Amino acid sequence: MLTGNIAAWKKNEGDSVAPGDILAEVETDKATIEWEAQEEGFLAKILKAAGSKDIPVGEPVALLVEEQEDVSKFKDYTPGQESSSSSSRKPATAAEEQPAKQEEAAPAASTSSATYPNHEVLKMPALSPTMSQGNIVSWQKKVGDTVSPGDVLCEVETDKATIAWEAQEEGYLATILLPDGSKDVAVGTPAAVIVEEKDQVSAFKNYKPEDAAGKPAPKQAASAPPPPPPSRSQAEAEAKPPKEGVAVLEAQPPTPGPAAAKPLPTPKPGDRIIASPYAKKLAADAGVSLEGVQGSGPNSRIVAADVEQLIASGGGKPAPADAAVPAAGSGKAAAPEGGYTDVQLNQIKRVTAQRLLDSKLTIPHYYLTTECELDRLLEAREALNVSLAGTAKLSVNDFIVKAAALSCKKVPAVNASWMGDFIRQYHNIDINVAVASPAGLMVPFVPGADRKGLLAISEEVKALAGKAKQGKLQPHEFMGGTFTISNLGMYGIKQFAAIVNPPQAAILAVGAALPKVLEVEEGEFAEVQVMNVTLSCDHRVVDGAVGAEWMKAFKQYIENPLLMMV
Repeated sequence: MLTGNIAAWKKNEGDSVAPGDILAEVETDKATIEWEAQEEGFLAKILKAAGSKDIPVGEPVALLVEEQEDVSKFKDYTPGQESSSSSSRKPATAAEEQPAKQEEAAPAASTSSATYPNHEVLKMPALSPTMSQGNIVSWQKKVGDTVSPGDVLCEVETDKATIAWEAQEEGYLATILLPDGSKDVAVGTPAAVIVEEKDQVSAFKNYKPEDAAGKPAPKQAASAPPPPPPSRSQAEAEAKPPKEGVAVLEAQPPTPGPAAAKPLPTPKPGDRIIASPYAKKLAADAGVSLEGVQGSGPNSRIVAADVEQLIASGGGKPAPADAAVPAAGSGKAAAPEGGYTDVQLNQIKRVTAQRLLDSKLTIPHYYLTTECELDRLLEAREALNVSLAGTAKLSVNDFIVKAAALSCKKVPAVNASWMGDFIRQYHNIDINVAVASPAGLMVPFVPGADRKGLLAISEEVKALAGKAKQGKLQPHEFMGGTFTISNLGMYGIKQFAAIVNPPQAAILAVGAALPKVLEVEEGEFAEVQVMNVTLSCDHRVVDGAVGAEWMKAFKQYIENPLLMMV
């Protein structure tokens, strides 16, 4: 992506913004993608209206401020207004002089780059919506090989699965900057170089990652005409730092980070801690101190993402109030006698751990449990399997998926997501099924499960589970879903409570089928098969009464399976 179009703004000027909120829908060269906020604050000014076309990556499109009362100050703001007035008011500060110094040093820094032929730097792409880094498993192309659109360049282990990275341009692979086995490569990091002509490959024999860092990927260089000068708004936005407390939102590709960020000064002990209120709350809840934490927000401000990363990494000193208690997961405790084995985390397990932590920290869970009699369902299943005569075999889980889908259709408020300042109810009902794989927990989904028969659901779940265990799931098979089922019944687990799978509002935990003696009629007892199920709900989306209605509907479908056929 080099340019994009603003399809629609989802926030208005003056609206509050929290990390994860959808700011706008951006039409890229591939699809229309939701642009999520990384900072909290208030939207002070929209610089590029809905419908704006061909906005270059890096162009300022909006302004965020920290305090709501500052919004009105930007009512008549236009790009370049601040710099024109401030230039006559005071001499340039060190921060303002820095671009000039960089321009003076540029010829020396780019001397080697200028000798390279026209080329394109390929950067680590975001191959899933939640991917912030990945691992290079193996390159499928070698230096000097021909590359065509659709060719697989290499296999990348993302936070979800191992996915093929396909080429978008044609040319020749001039150099590989990240060898096989490279770990924790941030999205946007230069990975390889492509040139137009084969005889240009040898010129990149000594090309290094630093030659690509901080420079645009140029297909416009030596033989191409010089690029047009930047617009006044763009030039002044680049040359001037924004006011303190104001964040300039720039158009950006759907990748969460620059290729190479300049290191910021590390805070010293005793320095004043500058952090957002939400970041401070997360730190207090987790019992960690923000002292010495380097923030990624404006002016090195600590934001929620910094705290979440700190918690996930097991870092951070215990908060002062808990100074005598070792921080959980800090890794500082003495190892027990007898030794131990450290199990390295792959990308899937690392991101799953982070998402589960985020879910428990930010989603107000509550739990509803009910008991379902299974005798009629087991009889129906046996009869259907006899009718299928060995061509297929339905499982109890297939009935559970169908019953959950129909329950979501009957109580649509559960088939929804929390979107910050509104609740989104989905018209499609796509049921995720948790699958344990050697690489970690995967949750592929059955699309439109409410409209499918039991046999179709059975075949699809078996196929998805097989792919998950082999690490062959494709993005369209796991990137989505509106409701999740986690079934541990096959392990003999009687009952458990699952963690909500964000951004969904509920997840159903299914226990084992166990015999139980019940009074079927007055004075008459019989042994029946029962199953405990627990619904974990996001209380922001699903009220207790609504969750109870969903459980009532699910129980009816399970205990009267013929209702699923109506």
